[in-house]
Formats: sequence, C-alpha cells, structure tokens
Amino acid sequence: MADSKSEKEKVKKKNVLVSSNGRAYITSTFNNTIVTITNDKGEVIGWSSAGASGFKGTRKSTPYAGTTAAENVTRKAVAKGLKTVEVYVKGPGGGRDSALRGIKSGGLSISLIADITPMPHNGPRAKKKRRI
Repeated sequence: MADSKSEKEKVKKKNVLVSSNGRAYITSTFNNTIVTITNDKGEVIGWSSAGASGFKGTRKSTPYAGTTAAENVTRKAVAKGLKTVEVYVKGPGGGRDSALRGIKSGGLSISLIADITPMPHNGPRAKKKRRI
C-alpha cells in the first residue's frame, strides 16, 4: 500500500492555447536568470533558467548564461507558434540585457520592454549598519 503512494504519479500536462502574441518575463537575480514565456492570458508556454541550461555555481549569474536560457525557451515558444512578445524585466542581475538579446536572436519580435523591478517607497525601518 505504501509503495503505490511513494511512486511518482504522472501528471497530465494541460495544452495551452498559443496565439501569435505573448509575454516574456525575465527575472534576473544576482545568482540566476529565469525566463518565462506566457500567452496573452498568462498561461505558461515554457520556461528556462541558467541553472536548467546546465550552468552551475557562479557561472549561472553571467550574461552568457542568461542568453542561453532565453534562447532555449524562445525556441520552444516559436515552435508552438508564438511570434511577438511583450518583455517584462525584473531584478538587478547580470543576465537582464543579455536575456533580451537572446529572445531577439531566438526568433521572436519584441513589441514592448517594461521594467517591473519592485522599488520600496521607504517601507520598514532598515537593519542597523554592520560594524566590522
């Protein structure tokens, strides 16, 4: 009885309707770059990251790793029929600009580039300064 629950159950993937327009979300941190492409409703068509592209450790945060991740997911999206994307960039990492170039070289045309990096409007009190 316990064996049947411990085995991995296959989850059936939902087929996503792909129109010619979509959105690309680039989340670039200091450690990784994640690129997600969705249709116009927000349903995920495909995603990739620098880590999923085979980079490990500090090489994940390089611009080249961001380009590779963007090209990988762009190829999947173009194969499904996507043509143009609106790009939303978030975060301070090194793969921001290079991921944009990767989307462009992957065969998608970019109609909009927006920076949605969250900025505090002077939120909670900051931690006290570190003394070394």
